[in-house]
Formats: sequence, C-alpha cells, structure tokens
Amino acid sequence: MTDLLLRDERIIATIAKLQQRISDRFPHSGLANLCGDIYDVSQDAADRAEKIRQPIVWIRVTGYALAVCLIALIVVMIVYAAQTVGIRDEDMSFDNFIQTFDAAASGGLFIGAAIYFLTSLEKRIKRGQALAAVHELRSIAHIIDMHQLTKDPERLFGSYQGTSHSPKETMTPLQLGRYLDYCTEMLSLNGKIAALYVNQFDDSEVVAAVGEIEQLCTGLSRKIWQKIMVLNRHRTMSLSEESTPMSLPVEQAERIESANEEDS
Repeated sequence: MTDLLLRDERIIATIAKLQQRISDRFPHSGLANLCGDIYDVSQDAADRAEKIRQPIVWIRVTGYALAVCLIALIVVMIVYAAQTVGIRDEDMSFDNFIQTFDAAASGGLFIGAAIYFLTSLEKRIKRGQALAAVHELRSIAHIIDMHQLTKDPERLFGSYQGTSHSPKETMTPLQLGRYLDYCTEMLSLNGKIAALYVNQFDDSEVVAAVGEIEQLCTGLSRKIWQKIMVLNRHRTMSLSEESTPMSLPVEQAERIESANEEDS
C-alpha cells in the first residue's frame, strides 16, 4: 500500500524540472518566478504534511490523562453518594427516579462532551493547519489563471484588430502554446501538492477541501485547453495553406493545355 501513496520528493523534483523548462524558454518571466514560488510551497507542504502525520504526543498524553481523571471522578462521586446518602425503597418513587435519572444523564452528557473535546483536540488542530495550507494553494491556482488570462490565441489571427489598450502580443504561436501548456502543468501540480495533506491524514473536512482544489484546478485547466485547441486549429490551417500549391494564371494554364494537345 505504501507504493500507492504520493511521494513528496517526486512532486518537488517534477516542479523543479518544470521551473527549469520555463526558465529556458521564458527567462526572467513572471511565470518562471511563479513556478519557483510553487517549488518553495511544495517543500513547505512536504514538511507540513509530515508534521500533520506525526502524533502530537503532549496533547495525546494530556487529553487522555484528563479524560481518565474525569471518568475516575465520576466513579468516585457515584460511590460516595451511594455510601453517604441513604436511599430507602419507599423514598424511590417514580418522580424521584425521573429526577435522579435526568440529573445523572445531564452530568453524563457534560462529562462525555468534555472527554470528546479532549480526545479530539489533536485532530482538530491538525485539521486547522491543513485547511490553512489548502487555502494557500487555492490562491496559487487563481494566480496561475491570472498569468494566462490575457494570452488569447485569437490575437495571432490576421483578422484580429486590437485597440490602443489591448495587450501587446509578443509571442509566436509556438511560444504561446508552450506558455499555456506550462500553466496547465502548474495547475495539475498544484492539485498534487494539495493531495499531500490527505496522503496519510484521513479527515473528511480536509479531504473535501482538497477535492475542491482539484476541481478548481481542473476547471481552470479546461479553459486553458480551449485556448490551446483554438491555437492548434489556427496552426493547422496555416500549415495547410502553406502546403497547398498556388494556382497558375489562366493564360499560362491555357498555353500548357494547348501544348499538351499538340503533343498528343
């Protein structure tokens, strides 16, 4: 089963490789710097996930010790009450029994809630740490989306007419395609970083938050892939036009046709 778990060192190495690829093609770009920030976040995520997986010993010892003390206190109080308060059979009417049972049930619920609070304190602390880290990854996903927001493949079409405030397109179709592809890879790796927090920490709220991050990254990737499909269609049309031979002038075509007839 350990082979089926995500390995944080592999994710960190993949992000480092992606940063090198982006820097080679787009040196000193904002996207390369953002990938470097994601690399730092992945290293922090690996350390946080490991700390969340490890037990918090002092909380466990303190919580269970206090829970045992509360249970022992209840037992002592019941024994003391039974020895000091004489209850005769004729005094235990139905009304007295209901009142005694209600008081005992209320006390038991209060003690049970206190024991649950103490025994679940460690899990709630870890849950808060994991949710705070996942929220950071949600912000990173939106930052990645902001980087590709103005990268519109339609600006490469000959029929496109920009305005004075339109973003200037300085990329070639190949560069734009690689840029958008890098954004999808960063979104995918961002979701994998989030999955590290539930790799060995099974908490329903954290699992739901990680699922929301993966859905967010997938939705943003779909928008980017729509741009990539438009860009690929444009590149295919351009290549087909370049490979199609130009038609001959009409007069030249008629001369060639008449010469073929004479030869025949």
